[in-house]
This record gives sequence, structure tokens and C-alpha cells, in this order.
Amino acid sequence: MATLQAHNLFFSSSSSSSSISSHRKLRAGLHVPSANLRTKGVSLPKITQMISLQREELSLREDNAATGCTQPQPMAPSNDEHLVSKVYAILDAIADRAEMHAIIGAQRNDWNHLLTGSINAITLTSSLMAGISSIPAGEAAAPHFLAFKLSSVILFAAATGMMLITSKIQPSQLAEEQRNATRLWKQLGRSIETTLALRPPTELDIEEAMQKVIALEKAYPLPLLPGMLEKFPENLEPTQWWPKQQSRQQQAVNGMRRNGWSQELEEEMRGILRVLRMKDEEQYVRLGKLVLNINKSLATAGPLLAGLAAIGSGLIGSPALGPAPALVGVVGGVLAAAVNTLEHGGQVGMVFELFRNCAGFYRRLQEEIECNIGEKDEQRRENGELFELKMALQLGRSLSELKRLASYASPSCKDEEIEEFAGKLF
Repeated sequence: MATLQAHNLFFSSSSSSSSISSHRKLRAGLHVPSANLRTKGVSLPKITQMISLQREELSLREDNAATGCTQPQPMAPSNDEHLVSKVYAILDAIADRAEMHAIIGAQRNDWNHLLTGSINAITLTSSLMAGISSIPAGEAAAPHFLAFKLSSVILFAAATGMMLITSKIQPSQLAEEQRNATRLWKQLGRSIETTLALRPPTELDIEEAMQKVIALEKAYPLPLLPGMLEKFPENLEPTQWWPKQQSRQQQAVNGMRRNGWSQELEEEMRGILRVLRMKDEEQYVRLGKLVLNINKSLATAGPLLAGLAAIGSGLIGSPALGPAPALVGVVGGVLAAAVNTLEHGGQVGMVFELFRNCAGFYRRLQEEIECNIGEKDEQRRENGELFELKMALQLGRSLSELKRLASYASPSCKDEEIEEFAGKLF
């Protein structure tokens, strides 16, 4: 055993010494003076630097080949990027419209308050002057009598003209239009942002967004003249701020119902549709017509009373008419101020616009239901469960309350038997 260990120790020491000696000979053979390697002005550091650069380039190519990566090249924008850019352009325009309508709405609301207060102050002041000018006085008071009389006539005429203009443009109704427009523009922007967050946009999304923008622009125009909405229409039609929805009629899909729709859900939607048409929309159209007639009467009575007061004030002092002109001037002016306060201070035009927009809200819900249940292919409809949830939220009902309206879809149910309203928000 000892002999074997000694033999191993001797063999390892001899092999190590031989390797050391061979390594020294190799280094001595490679150790050549740098002067001998200088040929044609090329030095050793430059050669080593070039070799290292070539090695780095070669290793980089090998790594790229191994990983399948290539040098990044400038790429043209894809079709999705173009669509996203279009969506953001539409969103910028929508945000700008919402801000413009908000600013104009605040301005027109100020118009309503300022014009109402100014007209009332002018009318009451002219009534007071008409009363003072009708007081009997001596010949020394004749210049004062003429001054009060002319001032009263001028102020009554100015109040009549301002009442005509204010009744024509209806500032309270204009302000309500801008408030509704601001809300709807913001709602449209949020819906587009939601679509963009859920999935990449398509050409159909761009087209639908443009149609909604155009429809909203038409429903609530920005300019006052021309383009202002008719303030006293012959027939009241619900406001429509959405593009016309058309269902695509196709063959029904064989087999089971899909996309969240069922026969029960369709019956529920038909019941809601019938209630919306017979009760909700009809109610707001009827109330809107009533308020429209009241607003027409007040808009006619105010300037008429102010004009009669101006005529009566101009005839004050006529011996043939006696005290009647003074009575017409003073009482007509007071009544004109009262009518103006009731019409514009009470914002009757705003109430009319509110009823018209509520009728439009229920009309839009009807079109959404008709568009979905009219589509025979369930895959092209909106998801049934999601649509039911959205309908319940928009009507202010729970899902269980919404299902109770399905009983009105039965043909045996008469219109007179429908007593419940679908909406609970307005």
C-alpha cells in the first residue's frame, strides 16, 4: 500500500513538472518582440482591437441566429394603429364639443336671468312714470309731464321689443338644450372609451361613432342663428340624438338559443316595448304639448300687454279719453312684468325642452329593443343578459321588477289595462 501511494505521488509530481515546462516553452516561443511584428505601419494594439471587434460582431450574430432575433427595422404603422388614431381623433372632437356646449349653456343661462330682470325693471319703471305723468298738475308742471310721458313710452317700446326677442329665442330653453348636449357628448365619449378598452376598434366602430357624432350635432346645434331649433313647433316630436337603428333581418339559427337570449327574455322585452310606447313616451308627449301651449300664450301675452301699455302711456293727457290711457299704461305694464316673470323666471321653455328630451329618451330605448328582437340571428344581437341589465339600469328598475313587465306583451292584454310605467327615473 505504501509503495502504491509513493508511486502515485511520483507520477503526479512528474506530470505537473512536465506540463509547467511545456507551458514555459510555449510562452517563450510566443514571446516575440513587438518590433518584429510591425509591418507596413500596422501595430499590434490595432490588430488586437480589430480582432476583438470582429469577435464581438461574430458573437452577436451567433446570438441573434440562436434566438431568432434580427436587427430592429423601422416598421410602417399597422391597420389597428390607424383605427386607434381615428378613434382618438373622434374622442378629441367629442371632448371639444362637450366643453363648448357647457360654456355656451352657462352663457345662455346668464342671458335668461339678465334679460328677465332687465325687462321687469324697465317695465315697472315705465309703469311708474306713466302713473306720475297722469297726476293732475298746474301749467308749471307741463314740461315734467311731457318728460315722464315720453320716457314711459320709450321704455314701454323697448320692453316690448326685448320681450319679442326673448320670447323668440327662449334663453331658458336654449340653456336646457346645452345642458342636455353636454351630458350626451360626455356619455358618447365614455362609451367609445369603453369600447376601446375592451377590444381593438374596427371600421364599423369608426363608422358608428361618426354617425352618432353627426346625429348629436344635428339634434343640438351650437349656433343661435341660423340653425336654432324651433321653439314653438306645430307638432311635438321627441328629440332624436342618435342615428336611426335598423335591424338586419336574417334566418333564425337552428338549435338552442345563444348569446344570452331566450324566449322569456324576448317576451320581457316586448312587454317593456309596449309599456314604453303606450305610457312613458305618450305621457311626456302629452305634457310637452300642454307646456308648449302655455308657453305660446305667455310669449304672445307679454309683448302684447307691453305694447298696449306703450300706446296707453302715449295717450295720457288726452281730454277725450279721460283716465283710461293712464289705467291701460300702468296696469298693462304691471301685467306685462308679471307675465314675463312667469314665462322666463319660471323657465317654461326649459320645462318644455325637458319633456321633449324625456320623450326622446324613451323613444331611443324603444328603437334599441326593436333592433335587437327584430334581428333573427342571436349572434348579431347584443348579449341578452347584458342588454337586460342595461335596460333595467336605464329605467331605474331591478331585474325582478323588469321581468314583471313581460305580462303586458300578451295579445290578450288591452292597452287600457296597462297602468304601470316602465321608467322610474323621470
